[in-house]
Amino acid sequence: MLDEFNVSPPAGFPDHPHRGFETVTYMLQGAFTHQDFAGHKGTIRTGDVQWMTAGRGIVHSEMPAGPGSHKGLQLWINLSSKDKMTEPRYQELLHGNIPKAERDGVSVTILAGESMGVKSQIFTRTPTMYLDFTLKSASEHHQPIPESWNAFVYIVEGEGAFGSPDSTPTPAHHCLVLGSGEGLSAWNKSSKPLRFVLIGGQPINEPVVQYGPFVMNTKTEVMQAYQDYQLGKNGFERSRHWYSK
Repeated sequence: MLDEFNVSPPAGFPDHPHRGFETVTYMLQGAFTHQDFAGHKGTIRTGDVQWMTAGRGIVHSEMPAGPGSHKGLQLWINLSSKDKMTEPRYQELLHGNIPKAERDGVSVTILAGESMGVKSQIFTRTPTMYLDFTLKSASEHHQPIPESWNAFVYIVEGEGAFGSPDSTPTPAHHCLVLGSGEGLSAWNKSSKPLRFVLIGGQPINEPVVQYGPFVMNTKTEVMQAYQDYQLGKNGFERSRHWYSK
């Protein structure tokens, strides 16, 4: 699941639980402060990334750090059944430390995976590709994707042709799901820059049941997650007396 958010105070995402997956928050504008009951706390700003593994259980908050509009993308990445009850983990990458590459009018920020021979430094439990491309006018790019992976494109700014140079341009805030083994070909025929993210991953091939803030393999496991959170057990012990500040 990918969500493009645009939040201004006093709105935000106050204390709430998760289990069974990872969240990846990528700031496009402004800043967000994260706190969780495991003691992690940090503020990510434009271009920064927060990669949080909820695992067996986490309670956290994500709130705008200051006035004005705060924009970003949040991706939910499923975990395999063997990793759903792992210990929570928090990774924070600042914009200046995220690998980047540029060639022939195309620049890419490599949050996860590899592009133009440059690899990401982030640890991912589920093999993942997360690339932020900007194509100048009259430029094009061809990005390999592992044949067995699922992948999609989300256009952040501008418009571009995908799959074929003659295809109808896709505008901002639209998503394109790629077919298996296609790779990605993109063309910018407009006079303005085209910015999009390419996100892909290795299929887990397990049942998925999502309800509210929990992503598990069965409905029974989801109901157990709700009960564990309400009773403060099986990973949620610290939630009984923790509140974000």
